Amino acid sequence: MNTNVGSIDRVVRVVLGLALLSAFFLLEGPLRWLALAGVVLLLTAAFSFCPLYRVLGLNTSPTVPKRM
Repeated sequence: MNTNVGSIDRVVRVVLGLALLSAFFLLEGPLRWLALAGVVLLLTAAFSFCPLYRVLGLNTSPTVPKRM
């Protein structure tokens, strides 16, 4: 699995992920469960890999993939 999430992108994902998770404890009703999307942001930041970026062909990582 190649990395496709760069360092600035990772920092933004961590900040937004933590903000969404904190909103989980502040919100009420069905909107509260949408705040769990913060878990996805934190996981993609932790692994430096975003499956949606792969599908869309995006890459914010400065590393160049190895060619065979």
